[in-house]
Amino acid sequence: MSVLVTKKAPDFTAKAVVNGQFETLTLSDYIGKKYVLLFFWPLDFTFVCPTELHAFQEKYDEFQKKDVEIVGVSIDSHYSHFAWVSTPKHQGGIEGVKYPLVADITKSISRDYDVLLENDGVALRGLFLIDKQGIVQHQLVNNLPLGRSVDEALRLVDALQHFEINGEVCPANWSKGQKSMKPDNDGLKRYFA
Repeated sequence: MSVLVTKKAPDFTAKAVVNGQFETLTLSDYIGKKYVLLFFWPLDFTFVCPTELHAFQEKYDEFQKKDVEIVGVSIDSHYSHFAWVSTPKHQGGIEGVKYPLVADITKSISRDYDVLLENDGVALRGLFLIDKQGIVQHQLVNNLPLGRSVDEALRLVDALQHFEINGEVCPANWSKGQKSMKPDNDGLKRYFA
């Protein structure tokens, strides 16, 4: 597994479904404009996957307020994404999901982010927080049966933005509004005082 943290996020241009329409999406178009929360799921029309896609949609406005674009990727075609987003939730679909759903039918994006299970031909549940300069600041990769915490993704956005604005680091279990610290011995001592 490659560690992409601190490195430039691999760029891509691919077909996507965005708010029910077909578009071409280029990741680097977000550089200088938005943070990107890029996540991978194994396959459309599966079981854990729609719960995650709906969970990201439920928090979409919160991400937008923090200047974050959510971008989802799977190895399915844009036609499959369109069919899935056209299927009602009560039938296992993701109707109502508005953020971009990227088609990685060649599996090149999944390979570039090192989340492709070559033997199974599907992507692991990878999640990458990319800053406005296009640098990966966080990565998380779960095995297929393990769904992700959208609240944790939001917390990490808060932590990154807090550091960028204040120059203070965020200790374990930090949440927005809690005490942070200067990244030096005095800061640590004051934190534990």
